Amino acid sequence: MAQKKTDTKIKTHVSEEKKKTVKELIDLIKSRNTILLASIKNLPASQFQEISKKVRGRAIVKVPRKNLILRAIDNSEKESVKQLKEQIKSDVAILFSNEDAFELASFLIESKSPAKAKVGQVATENIIIPPGPTSLVPGPAISELGALGIQIQIDKGKINIKEPKTIAKKGEKISQGAANIMSKLDIKPFSIGFIPLCAFDSKEGKLYLNININKEETLEKLKSYFGKSLAFAVEIGYPSKDTIRFLIGKAGMQGRALEKLYQTPEENKFEEKGK
Repeated sequence: MAQKKTDTKIKTHVSEEKKKTVKELIDLIKSRNTILLASIKNLPASQFQEISKKVRGRAIVKVPRKNLILRAIDNSEKESVKQLKEQIKSDVAILFSNEDAFELASFLIESKSPAKAKVGQVATENIIIPPGPTSLVPGPAISELGALGIQIQIDKGKINIKEPKTIAKKGEKISQGAANIMSKLDIKPFSIGFIPLCAFDSKEGKLYLNININKEETLEKLKSYFGKSLAFAVEIGYPSKDTIRFLIGKAGMQGRALEKLYQTPEENKFEEKGK
């Protein structure tokens, strides 16, 4: 006798805890103006807790499993927020806030802490050992410094570094010797913390990428651009409150030059005698 074929559906069990997490995430997505993603890769647990305390009152920090946040986004009934889905990777924290996205990102950048170099890390900038006295005494440190090409002298029983030395160039991996010397000299060339990746503005329905902005570097660039634009504006005679005094000065100089150009030889001689 032929057996009856029955269709069986595999039911996946979703725990109450996961349902609760998804609901909580949906509520945050609906109620907060800013959703910011930040990398927490290689961030020690102690540092994570410290930064989470700093942002308390400004943002709610969550580190949900990827499938749960994706499910929350899909069920949030906010179509525009789905732009975030492609940006969600591993080792990412999600911050929910009513603050401006760039203000929150700036706060996270300022909350980073100096960190020692580890062997194999890639230098983000040239790492230079500065000249001057150290707390190191003569001994094994002399050969370690010498191996890196660092010139030294002994003064009052302590090692002095004679001149600056680059021990790791930008883009290079940190060697064992370089990491050891930096540790002994208490040089911390890196910073650790939440690294802002992108943010979604619920009010505008916009996704902002590359929000890891260095305030000091940006300010220096703006000063440089302003200086160049001011010179250009004066050159083309563009009037504004910033250029007007330069334009008046320039006009005065040009006026005097024209006067000399159209003076007769007798007037020039008279002017020379009057000086």
